[in-house]
Amino acid sequence: MGITGAIFDCDGTLVDSMPMWHNVVVELLRDYGVPNVEHVYEVTEPLSLGEMCEAFHSQYGVPLPGEQILAEVKRRVREAYRTTVPLIPGCGEFLRSLRDAGVRMIVASSTTVPEVRVALAAHGIEDCFDDVICAGDVGRSKDYPDVYLEALRRLGTNVQTTWLFEDAPFGLRTARRVGLRTVCIFNDHDGRDEAFCRQQADIFSHGYVDVSLPIIRDFEPAPTRTDGIMRALLVDGSPEPSSTALVQELSDQADFVVAVDRGARALLDAGVRPDLLCGDADSVDPEALAWARSGTGNEIEYPSEKYCTDLSIAVSCARHEAARRGAALRLTVTCATGGRPDHALAALGVLVSAADACPRIVEDSFECQILSPDGQASWRLGERGVGRTFSAIAVAPGTTLSERGLKWELDHKGIPLLGDQPVSNVVVDADATVTCDSGAVAAYLLS
Repeated sequence: MGITGAIFDCDGTLVDSMPMWHNVVVELLRDYGVPNVEHVYEVTEPLSLGEMCEAFHSQYGVPLPGEQILAEVKRRVREAYRTTVPLIPGCGEFLRSLRDAGVRMIVASSTTVPEVRVALAAHGIEDCFDDVICAGDVGRSKDYPDVYLEALRRLGTNVQTTWLFEDAPFGLRTARRVGLRTVCIFNDHDGRDEAFCRQQADIFSHGYVDVSLPIIRDFEPAPTRTDGIMRALLVDGSPEPSSTALVQELSDQADFVVAVDRGARALLDAGVRPDLLCGDADSVDPEALAWARSGTGNEIEYPSEKYCTDLSIAVSCARHEAARRGAALRLTVTCATGGRPDHALAALGVLVSAADACPRIVEDSFECQILSPDGQASWRLGERGVGRTFSAIAVAPGTTLSERGLKWELDHKGIPLLGDQPVSNVVVDADATVTCDSGAVAAYLLS
């Protein structure tokens, strides 16, 4: 596959410093009488160093201002880097093999730049790197893509041939959403979730024993596991997109992600690289469009005079990809209904025509399943439906709906559904199941 660029975390990846960080932070918190110090360390670890210190002051009662806490932490950390923190075994040799092969390298850390440079200099590896970036200097923590996007920009390398080396599960997860290949440098004493790290890593290694330049060059991604089903996520171009957390969650569940015009912006904000970009680019901003184009290598553009919507095009593209894989298509759409009723109706119309793909719309406040004998006929609401409102709207002539575990407020139980006679205001219990016996129905579960 090849490698042209490499992004390295520092703590736990280049140097074995995670026990030191734990000890420095826990001892400081204890010095100021903070309770439950292990819990505080766990929940603040993903933050950049500056954010962490500010949280100690604003959320956990350390009386010093965040800047003073930061200065004290830096002092203790620099001394430890110089005197007690070792290099991860095999790291130096691996770095020099990349450097000699002309691979550009950068450090992207949650630790501030001067402290990282102290660690690099202490082990004579500073000359291997083009630059050092601190997550707090470019935006948000590694739960978000900012630092990796900036690292790619500074390296000037292609996302598809740039690799991330990281020990933290949250960093691995975000990097994969950006489209980077990932190597997990794992050890047994930092308390990481091994199973989760393996899921987020293209290459998993205890230290550097299973990592080498030939192994990376020979790497080929494993075929997508679909078990006969391809789960496609279409991120549409609603003026009011879904939350980044929802986009990330749905992307993690998908085998194939499509940016639908302005949907590229929602994916950029969520740090998720699409597999395909489609649409006429009439609503997406230039930054998001350029970002999506640079990552996919797979773009379908249509003139503005086309006779179908961008979402229709995306559905067709997903069908083609599923057919290529020999898999059954399952469609999820998000960022499709907020802000404009015409967008919501258009999305619903497109998905009803794709009923065989068991389509659903998932937004922050509701989920809609298209039920039809041609695709998914039944929906068991279960525990997730308890305390929420259920509504059903017939979207085809002759639609009938049967149910179990639902009580209509107006005693509508069992009646045929007509296009102008929706069922709504329903009390849901844990055994609730709805089945479309004929026609098609848009079934909504509302917050």
